[in-house]
Amino acid sequence: MSLCACIVIPIYNHDEAIAGTLARLVPHGLPVIVVDDGSNDATQRALAALRERYAPQVTVLRLPENGGKGAAVMAGLRAARAAGYSHALQIDADGQHDAADVPRFLAAANEHPGALILGRPVYDESVPKSRLYGRYVTHVWVWIETLSLEIRDSMCGFRLYPLDAACALIDSVRLGTRMDFDIEILVRLFWRGMRFESIPTRVTYAADGVSHFDVLRDNVRISATHARLVFGMLWRAPLLLGRRVLPRRAQKRDEKDKGRDNGKDSGDAARWWRIGERGSSLGIGLLALCCRVFGVGFTSLWLHPVVAYFVLTGGPARAASHRYFAQLAEVSPPGATPRPGWTTAYRHMLAFARSGLDKLAAWTGRVPPDAVSFDDTSAFDELVASGKGALVIGAHLGNLEMTRALAARGNFARVTAIVYTGHAHRFNSMLAHANESFRLGMLEIGDVGPETALLMQERIDAGELLVMVGDRVPANESGRTVDARFLGADAPFAQGPYVLAHLLGCPVYLFFCIREAGRYRLHFERFAERIELPRGERAGRIARHAQQYAARLEHYCRKAPYQWFNFYDFWHRPAVASSNAKTLRHGRT
Repeated sequence: MSLCACIVIPIYNHDEAIAGTLARLVPHGLPVIVVDDGSNDATQRALAALRERYAPQVTVLRLPENGGKGAAVMAGLRAARAAGYSHALQIDADGQHDAADVPRFLAAANEHPGALILGRPVYDESVPKSRLYGRYVTHVWVWIETLSLEIRDSMCGFRLYPLDAACALIDSVRLGTRMDFDIEILVRLFWRGMRFESIPTRVTYAADGVSHFDVLRDNVRISATHARLVFGMLWRAPLLLGRRVLPRRAQKRDEKDKGRDNGKDSGDAARWWRIGERGSSLGIGLLALCCRVFGVGFTSLWLHPVVAYFVLTGGPARAASHRYFAQLAEVSPPGATPRPGWTTAYRHMLAFARSGLDKLAAWTGRVPPDAVSFDDTSAFDELVASGKGALVIGAHLGNLEMTRALAARGNFARVTAIVYTGHAHRFNSMLAHANESFRLGMLEIGDVGPETALLMQERIDAGELLVMVGDRVPANESGRTVDARFLGADAPFAQGPYVLAHLLGCPVYLFFCIREAGRYRLHFERFAERIELPRGERAGRIARHAQQYAARLEHYCRKAPYQWFNFYDFWHRPAVASSNAKTLRHGRT
């Protein structure tokens, strides 16, 4: 596995030390973002000369005024993530840390891509005894605040962050901006389920070194931070204690699987089909039994504590929800969309859980046909009158499966769902047990090509509707994708629906099913009478069709923001990280 990592160095008036620090870091070949936290003229001149010497590897990001170490680090982490990096190695500018350990941090991150890699200082005789012993006061408080010894050293400024999780936190929680930052971000990431790995690393104190630690002010800030964190720990204590008794074997196995599968990716963002299904067969079965005995209304009450548990323990899903709502806010008027955060993530996952319960209710005959209605029937009526089969492109928005269940029960349409089911085996097994028709109209594939078209052609000729989703990349390592603008950023979309439509030569429609006021409303739209892909124009036409689809999906995400259910980083595009990094290096000074 190869991480897409960079180095972030916060600096304030270390004009004499920074040259040596960079000289030791540059040979490792990682891009370096130096964040100048409002330094003096001497430091600015030194940085300008170093930027010139090491360009384009070294970028200098200048803050207009001194905001504190925490503010500088947060600015650097945001800049690194915006440039497409997956991880950022924070290191101090004063040369205390051993740059020779950079490969060890990267190796640990390759082994544990979702963990925060912490330096655990190994001091020599140069360390001031007051600093050495004073650190343990903070360490003890951190162990109390986390009810754990996992964070071995909470003050070392040599650490490697997974950027998705770190930026999701700093964008949603107000963190300390000075020396208290290094402590607070670790505790809050731990509360969110972050794993930590520690690496012993040599730390030295130069006799003439410059320290910006204000004994009075910074100790007051750190004490106030500990007070807030202790109170935050108290109401989180049941969850924190629960983690200590719940087995972590599955979590470690999943992380190893992610490391094997990632290639250049960081985590499971680009491998949605690798994300393990959460929830046990027993738990899913109990919900099904409760639904059968007590009905949908009573069973839906149980979703609240269940969802609360998964929100608290599902860090990657929370981060993905946060990213989605942040992107949604970028293309919406101020205040028009939910603000990213814990409450929004809870409502998002609750809507997902409710959609699953509605699927179960539909397949067990507990949802009347009139619970689903068309917004406008004209396009559907026209298709039915023609007697033609068609390819219908949907999305993980609302509840397409519920509509298929009603179609099977009412026998008013012949529908085949083209799906990938490996990531939700237990839930799909429950639906199949509830109704034997569940699997009859389902065809599982990994990618789309001529072989797929041959399987589908007979169904199209017989007037069937083939339904597939267009908002996930193929469940195949070599699946073909095309970039389209979606919610303000480029994202990979599958080429498959448009290739299949071309091979079948059939009409294409878009289909979205959204829950509104306790009912489901169907939106059925004409997309194209036929999709033609001439040899010389194939790539361009596929891109235009994908963009057309992305625009309609964006419209319905704005209409029903809590009902788009892709709980992974949909915009993760590691292939462009290097080009984005060049933009950062050349575009920022």
